[in-house]
Amino acid sequence: MKSLTSYKIKDMELKNRIVMPPMCMYSSDESGMVKDFHKIHYISRAIGDVGLIIVEATGVVPNGRITSNDLGIWNNEHIEGLKSLVDGVKSHGSKIAIQLAHAGRKCESNDEYIVAPSAIPFNEKYRIPRELSKEEIKKLVLAFRDASRRANEAGFDSIEIHGAHGYLIHEFLSPITNKRTDEYGGSIENRTRFLKEILESVKEVWPKEKPILLRVSADDYDNDGIDKYEMVNIINEVKENIDMVHVSTGGLINAKFPIFPGYQVSHSHIIRKECNMPTIAVGLIKEFDQIEEILYNNRADLVAIGRGLLRDPYFVLNMAYDNNLDIKYPRQYERGYF
Repeated sequence: MKSLTSYKIKDMELKNRIVMPPMCMYSSDESGMVKDFHKIHYISRAIGDVGLIIVEATGVVPNGRITSNDLGIWNNEHIEGLKSLVDGVKSHGSKIAIQLAHAGRKCESNDEYIVAPSAIPFNEKYRIPRELSKEEIKKLVLAFRDASRRANEAGFDSIEIHGAHGYLIHEFLSPITNKRTDEYGGSIENRTRFLKEILESVKEVWPKEKPILLRVSADDYDNDGIDKYEMVNIINEVKENIDMVHVSTGGLINAKFPIFPGYQVSHSHIIRKECNMPTIAVGLIKEFDQIEEILYNNRADLVAIGRGLLRDPYFVLNMAYDNNLDIKYPRQYERGYF
């Protein structure tokens, strides 16, 4: 039984291997402030004994949000609400991270314009993004740095840089969406430059004892894009500045690909092995035996349960109960399990 064993990365020690991945809730407003919903949503999963809770994609700038109802972390006014969320989660023994994000060409907020590495829209329903100038790229690097400082002031145990699902960093990484001819386009070294600059800047303000996670899409499902082997090369370019890789796939383009339970686990396995980096596996992982197989076969170090935790805040408690696992149930709920 490995699912409920502890795991330590840097100074962050998790009580079990179960992660709640970041999932957009679209429950803020133009302000980007934490609302009562967010506290109820995340703290209930902490009561449910999730080891690590990663807060949804949170915009480092206003026009970097996926929608105008996403959380923000672009100014100091956001810190107080985020701190109340952090304190609530920690009071129930879970660790908490926040995903720092910029939506790039997939931004649907009400802001005047959107940006991307190249002026290529996501599809005909999306606005045409403005190609970022080098000066604007530098400002965004600083926006990620400042957001990291605020995350630390709010008390987060870890941060996750969002480099997946077709958002801005992923757009720089993939040759499908990055057609630049300057030092930010072309070779792998150039396409990873934006991410590398972000990570280096973040490390200037993020405590050394706290881990930095990187969320990636390890497959664009297109012959002209990234696959798991290309992602190995990308991660090797930046691995000295990260501590763990959260491995997803897709989102860059409207590509069709097979989806089945654990369909992204092989990507995690290859990155873990070839990059010698700890990983989080995610993607239609539903059952206790499936989690155990992933962990015991060293296909990942942690396992993220997304839809399962949306359906059931007490997924971990119920998994333990159904499989006769030794776990300490919340005192208030003990009578439901004995």
